[in-house]
Amino acid sequence: MPLKAGIVGLPNVGKSTLFNAITNSQVEAANYPFATIKPNTGVVVVPDERLDFLSDLFKPLKTIHATFEFYDIAGLVRGASKGEGLGNQFLAHIRECDAIVQVVRCFESNEIIHVENSIDPQRDIETINFELALADLDTVEKRIAKVENKARLAKDKEAVYEMAILAIIKENLNRGISARNAPLSSEQISYANKNFHLLTLKPLIYVANVSEEDYADLSIAKHYQEVVRIAGQEKAQVIPISCEIEYQLSLLSKEDRREFLKEMGASESGLDKVIRATYRLLDLATFFTVGADECRAWTYKNGSSASQCAGIIHTDFQKGFIKAEVYSYEHLFHLGSELAVKEAGKLRIEGRDYLVKDGDIMFFRFNV
Repeated sequence: MPLKAGIVGLPNVGKSTLFNAITNSQVEAANYPFATIKPNTGVVVVPDERLDFLSDLFKPLKTIHATFEFYDIAGLVRGASKGEGLGNQFLAHIRECDAIVQVVRCFESNEIIHVENSIDPQRDIETINFELALADLDTVEKRIAKVENKARLAKDKEAVYEMAILAIIKENLNRGISARNAPLSSEQISYANKNFHLLTLKPLIYVANVSEEDYADLSIAKHYQEVVRIAGQEKAQVIPISCEIEYQLSLLSKEDRREFLKEMGASESGLDKVIRATYRLLDLATFFTVGADECRAWTYKNGSSASQCAGIIHTDFQKGFIKAEVYSYEHLFHLGSELAVKEAGKLRIEGRDYLVKDGDIMFFRFNV
Protein backbone atom coordinates (compact mmCIF):
# COMPACT_ATOMS: atom_id res chain seq x y z
CA MET A 1 0.00 0.00 0.00
CA PRO A 2 1.48 3.41 -0.94
CA LEU A 3 2.43 5.71 1.93
CA LYS A 4 0.44 8.90 2.23
CA ALA A 5 0.65 12.21 4.05
CA GLY A 6 -2.45 13.94 5.37
CA ILE A 7 -2.87 17.71 5.06
CA VAL A 8 -4.64 18.89 8.23
CA GLY A 9 -5.54 22.15 9.94
CA LEU A 10 -8.46 24.32 10.94
CA PRO A 11 -11.02 25.29 8.27
CA ASN A 12 -9.99 28.05 5.84
CA VAL A 13 -6.25 27.94 6.49
CA GLY A 14 -5.32 26.96 2.91
CA LYS A 15 -5.33 23.15 3.02
CA SER A 16 -7.30 22.56 -0.17
CA THR A 17 -5.46 25.37 -1.97
CA LEU A 18 -2.17 23.68 -1.05
CA PHE A 19 -3.54 20.30 -2.14
CA ASN A 20 -4.70 21.78 -5.46
CA ALA A 21 -1.28 23.27 -6.09
CA ILE A 22 0.67 20.15 -5.11
CA THR A 23 -1.47 17.74 -7.13
CA ASN A 24 -2.52 20.16 -9.91
CA SER A 25 -6.09 19.09 -9.21
CA GLN A 26 -9.19 21.24 -8.91
CA VAL A 27 -10.56 20.47 -5.46
CA GLU A 28 -13.07 22.94 -4.05
CA ALA A 29 -11.33 25.59 -1.94
CA ALA A 30 -14.29 27.42 -0.46
CA ASN A 31 -14.58 30.24 2.04
CA TYR A 32 -16.55 28.31 4.66
CA PRO A 33 -15.92 25.44 7.10
CA PHE A 34 -16.18 21.85 5.88
CA ALA A 35 -15.74 22.61 2.19
CA THR A 36 -13.91 19.27 2.19
CA ILE A 37 -15.91 16.43 3.71
CA LYS A 38 -14.46 13.29 2.17
CA PRO A 39 -10.65 13.29 1.97
CA ASN A 40 -9.33 13.99 -1.52
CA THR A 41 -6.40 11.84 -2.59
CA GLY A 42 -3.77 12.99 -5.04
CA VAL A 43 -0.60 11.42 -6.40
CA VAL A 44 2.35 13.78 -6.06
CA VAL A 45 5.38 13.74 -8.36
CA VAL A 46 8.65 14.12 -6.45
CA PRO A 47 10.94 16.69 -8.11
CA ASP A 48 14.42 15.23 -8.57
CA GLU A 49 17.21 16.88 -10.55
CA ARG A 50 19.06 13.55 -10.56
CA LEU A 51 16.36 12.01 -12.75
CA ASP A 52 16.56 15.03 -15.05
CA PHE A 53 20.29 14.41 -15.45
CA LEU A 54 19.77 10.69 -16.12
CA SER A 55 17.11 11.47 -18.71
CA ASP A 56 19.44 13.91 -20.50
CA LEU A 57 22.24 11.34 -20.44
CA PHE A 58 20.34 8.22 -21.58
CA LYS A 59 17.68 9.99 -23.69
CA PRO A 60 15.02 7.34 -22.98
CA LEU A 61 11.62 7.05 -24.62
CA LYS A 62 10.00 7.62 -21.21
CA THR A 63 11.00 9.35 -17.97
CA ILE A 64 8.97 8.50 -14.86
CA HIS A 65 9.33 10.31 -11.53
CA ALA A 66 8.89 8.87 -8.05
CA THR A 67 5.49 9.49 -6.48
CA PHE A 68 3.62 9.28 -3.21
CA GLU A 69 0.11 10.22 -2.04
CA PHE A 70 -1.36 13.28 -0.32
CA TYR A 71 -4.68 13.31 1.54
CA ASP A 72 -6.62 16.58 1.80
CA ILE A 73 -8.53 16.16 5.08
CA ALA A 74 -11.44 18.38 6.10
CA GLY A 75 -10.77 21.14 8.64
CA LEU A 76 -10.81 20.12 12.29
CA VAL A 77 -12.54 22.32 14.84
CA ARG A 78 -12.49 22.65 18.61
CA GLY A 79 -14.28 19.62 20.05
CA ALA A 80 -13.40 17.31 17.15
CA SER A 81 -12.34 14.56 19.55
CA LYS A 82 -15.89 14.68 20.98
CA GLY A 83 -17.45 14.50 17.52
CA GLU A 84 -17.87 18.23 16.83
CA GLY A 85 -17.86 19.20 13.14
CA LEU A 86 -17.83 15.56 11.99
CA GLY A 87 -14.67 15.30 14.11
CA ASN A 88 -14.68 11.53 14.62
CA GLN A 89 -14.88 10.98 10.87
CA PHE A 90 -12.05 13.42 10.20
CA LEU A 91 -9.83 11.96 12.93
CA ALA A 92 -10.34 8.52 11.39
CA HIS A 93 -9.10 9.92 8.07
CA ILE A 94 -5.95 11.24 9.77
CA ARG A 95 -5.41 7.84 11.37
CA GLU A 96 -5.17 6.32 7.88
CA CYS A 97 -2.21 8.57 7.02
CA ASP A 98 1.46 7.86 7.67
CA ALA A 99 2.52 11.47 8.31
CA ILE A 100 0.86 14.81 9.06
CA VAL A 101 1.34 18.10 7.22
CA GLN A 102 -0.30 20.72 9.43
CA VAL A 103 -1.16 23.93 7.59
CA VAL A 104 -1.19 27.01 9.83
CA ARG A 105 -2.76 30.27 8.72
CA CYS A 106 -0.32 33.17 9.05
CA PHE A 107 -2.00 35.75 6.81
CA GLU A 108 -4.59 38.41 7.54
CA SER A 109 -7.62 38.73 5.24
CA ASN A 110 -11.05 40.30 5.62
CA GLU A 111 -12.31 38.25 2.69
CA ILE A 112 -11.46 34.80 4.08
CA ILE A 113 -13.16 34.06 7.37
CA HIS A 114 -11.40 32.35 10.26
CA VAL A 115 -13.44 30.07 12.51
CA GLU A 116 -12.09 31.96 15.56
CA ASN A 117 -12.44 35.38 13.85
CA SER A 118 -8.76 36.26 14.39
CA ILE A 119 -5.29 35.13 13.32
CA ASP A 120 -3.37 33.41 16.12
CA PRO A 121 -1.03 30.58 15.03
CA GLN A 122 -0.30 29.45 18.59
CA ARG A 123 -4.01 29.08 19.41
CA ASP A 124 -4.68 27.26 16.11
CA ILE A 125 -1.78 24.83 16.57
CA GLU A 126 -2.82 24.15 20.17
CA THR A 127 -6.41 23.52 19.05
CA ILE A 128 -5.37 20.90 16.50
CA ASN A 129 -2.77 19.24 18.72
CA PHE A 130 -5.15 19.23 21.70
CA GLU A 131 -7.85 17.43 19.71
CA LEU A 132 -5.36 14.88 18.40
CA ALA A 133 -3.99 14.34 21.92
CA LEU A 134 -7.50 13.88 23.39
CA ALA A 135 -8.28 11.27 20.74
CA ASP A 136 -5.00 9.50 21.54
CA LEU A 137 -5.68 9.62 25.26
CA ASP A 138 -9.00 7.89 24.66
CA THR A 139 -7.24 5.23 22.55
CA VAL A 140 -4.55 4.70 25.20
CA GLU A 141 -7.03 4.41 28.08
CA LYS A 142 -9.09 1.84 26.18
CA ARG A 143 -5.93 -0.11 25.40
CA ILE A 144 -4.85 -0.03 29.05
CA ALA A 145 -8.25 -1.35 30.14
CA LYS A 146 -7.82 -4.20 27.69
CA VAL A 147 -4.32 -5.37 28.75
CA GLU A 148 -4.01 -4.23 32.38
CA ASN A 149 -5.29 -7.42 34.02
CA LYS A 150 -3.31 -9.56 31.62
CA ALA A 151 -0.14 -7.74 32.64
CA ARG A 152 -0.87 -7.55 36.38
CA LEU A 153 -2.44 -10.94 37.03
CA ALA A 154 -1.15 -13.24 34.31
CA LYS A 155 2.27 -11.56 34.16
CA ASP A 156 2.14 -11.90 30.37
CA LYS A 157 5.49 -10.60 29.09
CA GLU A 158 4.11 -8.77 26.05
CA ALA A 159 1.29 -7.25 28.10
CA VAL A 160 3.79 -6.01 30.71
CA TYR A 161 5.94 -4.52 27.93
CA GLU A 162 2.90 -2.89 26.35
CA MET A 163 1.67 -1.46 29.66
CA ALA A 164 5.05 0.20 30.23
CA ILE A 165 4.82 1.96 26.84
CA LEU A 166 1.20 2.96 27.38
CA ALA A 167 2.01 4.40 30.82
CA ILE A 168 4.76 6.62 29.38
CA ILE A 169 2.54 7.83 26.54
CA LYS A 170 -0.42 8.50 28.85
CA GLU A 171 1.69 10.47 31.32
CA ASN A 172 3.11 12.64 28.53
CA LEU A 173 -0.24 13.21 26.82
CA ASN A 174 -1.65 14.39 30.15
CA ARG A 175 1.27 16.85 30.36
CA GLY A 176 0.56 18.16 26.87
CA ILE A 177 3.45 16.28 25.23
CA SER A 178 2.77 14.37 22.03
CA ALA A 179 3.49 10.66 21.76
CA ARG A 180 6.20 11.40 19.17
CA ASN A 181 8.07 13.47 21.78
CA ALA A 182 7.58 11.04 24.67
CA PRO A 183 10.79 9.42 26.00
CA LEU A 184 10.45 6.12 24.15
CA SER A 185 13.17 3.92 22.67
CA SER A 186 13.18 3.19 18.93
CA GLU A 187 11.92 -0.32 19.69
CA GLN A 188 9.06 1.06 21.80
CA ILE A 189 8.15 3.57 19.08
CA SER A 190 8.11 0.78 16.50
CA TYR A 191 5.84 -1.32 18.74
CA ALA A 192 3.51 1.62 19.38
CA ASN A 193 3.28 2.45 15.67
CA LYS A 194 2.42 -1.13 14.84
CA ASN A 195 -0.16 -1.65 17.57
CA PHE A 196 -1.66 1.65 18.74
CA HIS A 197 -2.08 3.82 15.59
CA LEU A 198 -1.80 7.03 17.58
CA LEU A 199 -2.31 10.38 15.87
CA THR A 200 0.36 12.27 17.83
CA LEU A 201 2.91 9.55 17.13
CA LYS A 202 2.82 10.26 13.41
CA PRO A 203 5.72 12.37 12.08
CA LEU A 204 4.76 16.02 11.61
CA ILE A 205 5.80 19.11 9.67
CA TYR A 206 4.22 22.56 9.78
CA VAL A 207 3.42 24.55 6.64
CA ALA A 208 3.06 28.24 7.47
CA ASN A 209 0.70 29.81 4.93
CA VAL A 210 1.88 33.42 4.78
CA SER A 211 0.88 36.46 2.74
CA GLU A 212 2.79 37.47 -0.37
CA GLU A 213 4.18 40.49 1.49
CA ASP A 214 5.41 38.41 4.45
CA TYR A 215 6.93 35.81 2.12
CA ALA A 216 9.20 38.54 0.74
CA ASP A 217 10.76 39.05 4.21
CA LEU A 218 10.03 36.26 6.66
CA SER A 219 12.33 37.72 9.31
CA ILE A 220 9.69 40.34 10.17
CA ALA A 221 6.64 38.09 9.64
CA LYS A 222 5.41 37.80 13.25
CA HIS A 223 2.87 35.02 12.67
CA TYR A 224 5.43 32.91 10.80
CA GLN A 225 8.04 33.46 13.52
CA GLU A 226 5.50 32.27 16.10
CA VAL A 227 5.12 28.98 14.19
CA VAL A 228 8.92 28.64 14.03
CA ARG A 229 9.10 29.09 17.82
CA ILE A 230 6.46 26.43 18.50
CA ALA A 231 7.93 23.98 16.00
CA GLY A 232 11.35 24.41 17.59
CA GLN A 233 9.93 23.30 20.93
CA GLU A 234 8.44 20.23 19.22
CA LYS A 235 11.58 19.52 17.15
CA ALA A 236 9.46 19.81 14.01
CA GLN A 237 10.26 21.41 10.66
CA VAL A 238 8.48 24.50 9.35
CA ILE A 239 8.13 25.38 5.68
CA PRO A 240 6.90 28.87 4.76
CA ILE A 241 4.66 29.06 1.73
CA SER A 242 2.11 31.36 0.15
CA CYS A 243 -0.53 28.92 -1.00
CA GLU A 244 -2.20 31.37 -3.38
CA ILE A 245 1.10 32.24 -5.07
CA GLU A 246 2.02 28.58 -5.32
CA TYR A 247 -1.34 27.64 -6.80
CA GLN A 248 -1.03 30.30 -9.49
CA LEU A 249 2.57 29.21 -10.05
CA SER A 250 1.43 25.61 -10.52
CA LEU A 251 -0.73 26.70 -13.48
CA LEU A 252 2.29 28.07 -15.40
CA SER A 253 4.36 26.14 -17.92
CA LYS A 254 7.67 24.69 -16.73
CA GLU A 255 9.61 27.42 -18.52
CA ASP A 256 7.44 30.26 -17.18
CA ARG A 257 7.63 28.79 -13.68
CA ARG A 258 11.42 28.63 -13.85
CA GLU A 259 11.57 32.27 -15.01
CA PHE A 260 9.21 33.37 -12.24
CA LEU A 261 11.33 31.64 -9.58
CA LYS A 262 14.47 33.18 -11.03
CA GLU A 263 12.94 36.65 -10.69
CA MET A 264 12.09 35.83 -7.06
CA GLY A 265 15.68 34.70 -6.45
CA ALA A 266 14.49 31.20 -5.55
CA SER A 267 16.00 27.90 -6.69
CA GLU A 268 12.81 25.94 -6.10
CA SER A 269 9.19 26.63 -5.29
CA GLY A 270 7.69 26.40 -1.83
CA LEU A 271 5.67 23.46 -3.10
CA ASP A 272 8.79 21.54 -4.06
CA LYS A 273 10.14 22.16 -0.57
CA VAL A 274 6.92 20.80 0.95
CA ILE A 275 7.01 17.72 -1.29
CA ARG A 276 10.68 16.95 -0.57
CA ALA A 277 10.23 17.51 3.16
CA THR A 278 7.17 15.25 3.27
CA TYR A 279 9.02 12.59 1.28
CA ARG A 280 11.77 12.62 3.92
CA LEU A 281 9.18 12.74 6.71
CA LEU A 282 7.69 9.50 5.40
CA ASP A 283 11.24 8.05 5.53
CA LEU A 284 11.19 7.47 1.78
CA ALA A 285 14.15 7.34 -0.58
CA THR A 286 14.75 6.81 -4.30
CA PHE A 287 16.59 4.30 -6.45
CA PHE A 288 16.80 4.49 -10.25
CA THR A 289 16.59 2.18 -13.22
CA VAL A 290 17.99 3.49 -16.50
CA GLY A 291 18.10 2.56 -20.17
CA ALA A 292 17.12 3.55 -23.68
CA ASP A 293 13.46 2.65 -23.12
CA GLU A 294 12.93 4.21 -19.71
CA CYS A 295 14.60 6.15 -16.92
CA ARG A 296 12.63 5.82 -13.73
CA ALA A 297 12.79 6.90 -10.10
CA TRP A 298 11.36 4.31 -7.70
CA THR A 299 10.11 5.10 -4.19
CA TYR A 300 11.15 2.78 -1.38
CA LYS A 301 11.20 2.85 2.41
CA ASN A 302 14.62 3.47 3.95
CA GLY A 303 16.10 0.23 5.25
CA SER A 304 14.74 -1.87 2.36
CA SER A 305 16.87 -4.68 0.92
CA ALA A 306 17.79 -5.22 -2.72
CA SER A 307 15.26 -8.05 -3.05
CA GLN A 308 12.51 -5.91 -1.51
CA CYS A 309 13.27 -3.09 -3.94
CA ALA A 310 13.26 -5.58 -6.80
CA GLY A 311 9.75 -6.55 -5.69
CA ILE A 312 8.63 -2.92 -6.02
CA ILE A 313 9.26 -3.22 -9.76
CA HIS A 314 7.64 -6.65 -10.07
CA THR A 315 6.97 -9.54 -7.68
CA ASP A 316 8.78 -11.90 -10.08
CA PHE A 317 11.96 -9.84 -9.61
CA GLN A 318 11.82 -10.52 -5.87
CA LYS A 319 10.82 -14.20 -6.13
CA GLY A 320 13.55 -15.06 -8.61
CA PHE A 321 16.18 -12.60 -7.37
CA ILE A 322 19.74 -13.61 -8.29
CA LYS A 323 21.78 -10.43 -7.88
CA ALA A 324 21.75 -6.68 -8.41
CA GLU A 325 24.25 -4.67 -10.42
CA VAL A 326 24.60 -1.36 -8.58
CA TYR A 327 26.41 1.94 -8.91
CA SER A 328 25.71 5.32 -7.36
CA TYR A 329 24.27 8.37 -9.05
CA GLU A 330 27.18 10.43 -7.69
CA HIS A 331 29.75 8.24 -9.46
CA LEU A 332 27.83 8.47 -12.75
CA PHE A 333 27.44 12.24 -12.40
CA HIS A 334 31.16 12.81 -11.79
CA LEU A 335 32.44 10.23 -14.31
CA GLY A 336 29.97 11.16 -17.05
CA SER A 337 28.99 7.77 -18.51
CA GLU A 338 28.07 4.22 -17.56
CA LEU A 339 31.18 2.96 -19.38
CA ALA A 340 33.40 5.26 -17.33
CA VAL A 341 31.74 3.99 -14.13
CA LYS A 342 32.54 0.39 -15.11
CA GLU A 343 36.11 1.23 -16.12
CA ALA A 344 36.64 2.97 -12.77
CA GLY A 345 35.52 -0.18 -10.97
CA LYS A 346 32.52 1.53 -9.40
CA LEU A 347 29.95 -1.05 -10.56
CA ARG A 348 29.21 -3.51 -7.76
CA ILE A 349 27.44 -6.85 -7.54
CA GLU A 350 25.15 -7.01 -4.51
CA GLY A 351 23.09 -9.85 -3.01
CA ARG A 352 19.47 -9.94 -1.89
CA ASP A 353 20.19 -8.58 1.63
CA TYR A 354 22.06 -5.48 0.46
CA LEU A 355 20.49 -2.35 1.98
CA VAL A 356 19.67 -0.03 -0.88
CA LYS A 357 20.98 3.54 -0.61
CA ASP A 358 19.28 6.69 -1.84
CA GLY A 359 20.54 7.43 -5.35
CA ASP A 360 21.53 3.85 -6.21
CA ILE A 361 21.18 2.98 -9.90
CA MET A 362 20.22 -0.69 -10.12
CA PHE A 363 19.86 -3.49 -12.62
CA PHE A 364 18.28 -6.68 -11.26
CA ARG A 365 19.09 -10.21 -12.43
CA PHE A 366 16.35 -12.73 -11.74
CA ASN A 367 15.07 -16.13 -12.81
CA VAL A 368 11.51 -17.48 -12.49
